[in-house]
Amino acid sequence: MQLEPLGGDGLAHKHEQSLEEFEALALSRFTCRAFDSAQVPRPLIERLLQVAQRTATWCNTQPWQVVVTEGDATRRFADALYAHALSGAPPHSDVPFPGPYVGRFDERRKQVGKQLYGALGIEKGDREASRRQTLENFRLFGAPHVALVTSEQALGPYGILDCGFYMGQFLLAAQAAGLATAAQAAIAMHSDFVRSYFNIPPGRLLLCGISFGYADQSQPVNNFRTGRAPLEQVAEFIS
Repeated sequence: MQLEPLGGDGLAHKHEQSLEEFEALALSRFTCRAFDSAQVPRPLIERLLQVAQRTATWCNTQPWQVVVTEGDATRRFADALYAHALSGAPPHSDVPFPGPYVGRFDERRKQVGKQLYGALGIEKGDREASRRQTLENFRLFGAPHVALVTSEQALGPYGILDCGFYMGQFLLAAQAAGLATAAQAAIAMHSDFVRSYFNIPPGRLLLCGISFGYADQSQPVNNFRTGRAPLEQVAEFIS
């Protein structure tokens, strides 16, 4: 049977369906803070990277270079990174971290902290418990894989911006594949250590690590979802 080409209404309906599917995907994504130990098959990881490879970039420079761990390599790295962080080594980031959060930015930061600690049963003011949870960043939350995203230093802020687009595309591709992710700037707090561990050339900036795998749904820390600001706070329409 020959299919009729989509007319105006049919095409609009198809696009509406596509948008609804994308909305559902974006709304379902969350930061996973407890992973199952099951490995993700290499062909699926390569497929996610191929999707992310289609990210739009300034002059098609594609500034990212990614180190992806799997198997025992992930645990060895997590153990070494955790020991480094636990030793009290001073943080060093290739990209300056934000200054003090003020106003609505501070409110949003505090809200997610309240949700996180509430899900974990950590009482307000329990600094030791909150410290232990912070250190879980360096265990990669038990993820079986991490993708370390670097950018060419010579490409400057636009290389970093392009890599941000790349990470967003990877996160959504992983979500579409039924995987969970955690984009972790905390890993970049120890960029010198990570660069040395993986022999990353000095001309590349370590921007972020993306821990990924299958979510451990039994853990309460994976049950809360952060909110988002209403549109009127973030968008202005000019007619």
